[in-house]
Amino acid sequence: MKICRVLVFATAVLLTLCLTSWGQATRKIVIDQDGAGPAGTDQQSMLLLIQSPQTEVLGITMVTGDQWLHEEVAHTLRMLEIIGRTDIPVVPGAEYPLVRRKQETERWEQEYGKIAWLGAWTPNFYHPSDQLGEMPEGRPTTKPSGEDAAHFLIRMVHKFPNQVTVYEGGPMTNLALAISIDPEFAGLAKELVFMGGSFNPQTDDPEIVNTPTHEFNLWFDPEAAHIVLRAPWKKVICTPVDISVKTRLTSELINRVKAGNSSAARYIGQYTQLRGNYNYLWDELAAAAWLDPSLITKKEMLFMDVDLDRGPGYGNTLSWADRNKPIVEVLPAEVQVDLDLEKFYKLFVDLLTAKTPRKD
Repeated sequence: MKICRVLVFATAVLLTLCLTSWGQATRKIVIDQDGAGPAGTDQQSMLLLIQSPQTEVLGITMVTGDQWLHEEVAHTLRMLEIIGRTDIPVVPGAEYPLVRRKQETERWEQEYGKIAWLGAWTPNFYHPSDQLGEMPEGRPTTKPSGEDAAHFLIRMVHKFPNQVTVYEGGPMTNLALAISIDPEFAGLAKELVFMGGSFNPQTDDPEIVNTPTHEFNLWFDPEAAHIVLRAPWKKVICTPVDISVKTRLTSELINRVKAGNSSAARYIGQYTQLRGNYNYLWDELAAAAWLDPSLITKKEMLFMDVDLDRGPGYGNTLSWADRNKPIVEVLPAEVQVDLDLEKFYKLFVDLLTAKTPRKD
C-alpha cells in the first residue's frame, strides 16, 4: 500500500509539472510592432517575449511608426535570423496611418509647434518609404509572409479563440483594420496589452514636460487608436508614458546583458546604443509586465480615448475615471502606475542572457 501511495503521489507531481509546462507553453501572443532597429526598444521588447519559455509567439505583424514598414520588416527578419528563430513569421501591415499624413502634419506643426519625434517622418532620419536605411547588422536573407497583418491577426484569433494576447508596441493601424474587417476580432482575443498613452508623467524631460498627454503611438494614428480603444476587448492593459519614464536603459544594464553568451545578448551588446539623456525602456516594460505581472506594484482603471479634433490636442490622450466618463461608450483599461524597478531590470537581463527557446 505504501508503494502504491508513493506511485500515486509521484504520478500526481509529474502530471502537475507537465500541466504547468503545458500551460506556460500555450501563452499565445501575436506581437504587433513598429520594429525599428537594430536593437532599441522595439526589437528588445520582441526579444523579451521570444526569449521567454512561457510564450508561443504566433507571429510578428509590422506597422509603420518609428521607422518605415519596409525597413522595420528587414530589421525584424534579420534579428530573428541572428537569434535562430526564423520559424516566427513576420507579416507586413499598414505603411501609412488611416488619416494622418506627413504633409498635413508639417502644416499642423507650423500652427501649433514642433513635435520632437515624428517616427519615420522625423526630418533628420527621413528617406522614401521604399528604401532601407542603414542596416549595420546586415540585410536579411529570409522573406516576410505573403499575408497581410490585419488578416493574419484575424486568422489567429479565430484559430485560437480566447487564447491569443495581442501585444501592441506601435501605432494601432493594423488592429484598427482588423477590427474594421472583422467585428468579432477584438472579442475573440484574450486581451490587448499595449504601450501607449500619457496622462501626467512626473519628469523633467523637456520632450514630455510641455506636452504631458502627447504619446507617439497614439498620436501617429489617432483614428486607429480611437477605433481600438472602443472595441469590445475582454481586457485591456496599458503601459503609459507615466510609468515608462521611471525606467532607464543604462550602460551598466547593457553591460550586464553583454556579459551573457546568448545570441540575443550578443545582438544587444553589439547594436544597442544610448541616445541623449533619457533612454526609457518603453516597450520592454509592457512586454515584461505581461510576462510577470508582479513587476507592477500599483495600477488603476481609467477609461481612455484619443483627441480627434484637428486642433492643438490632435492625437493626445484623453482619460476619465469611472465617475466622470462620457455617456457615449468607452471601455476601461488597466493602467500601470508603479513598478518594482530592480525586479524588472533583473528579468530584462535574465531573459536576454538566456538560451533562446526553440520551436519543437
